[in-house]
Amino acid sequence: MLKTILSISGRPGLFRLVNRGKGMLIVEDIASGKRTPAYARDKVISLGDISIYTDEGDTPLSGVLDAVKTKNEGNPVDIKSLGKDDAVRAYFAEILPNFDQEKVYTTDIKKLLSWYNLLISAGITDFLPEEPTEQEETKE
Repeated sequence: MLKTILSISGRPGLFRLVNRGKGMLIVEDIASGKRTPAYARDKVISLGDISIYTDEGDTPLSGVLDAVKTKNEGNPVDIKSLGKDDAVRAYFAEILPNFDQEKVYTTDIKKLLSWYNLLISAGITDFLPEEPTEQEETKE
């Protein structure tokens, strides 16, 4: 599911991939539903390709978002109520205890939590990738 959700540098929010054109993507803002083009010069990244640094390697963003959903029982996170940087990092340590304290910045954590809130408000709650069915496995 997260493969089709995109972050575009310089644009606030998250976008759903609608279609591909020559040298551009057609994307839809998940909050407003407004469709716009994203050109080849724009830095576009799929949320499915993002991972968080941990002490043992990397953890996919889908697993972290699912852990946030579990901790908050599917409700949005009130980022402002968390307060200062130390409180945000302590909150994130409850979700992902082994995150790399040096490589993961507080701004990264806040962005992750704001993405989680955007996804929840858009009705996107399935963060983990779907397991391939037996029929798909036999085709390969």
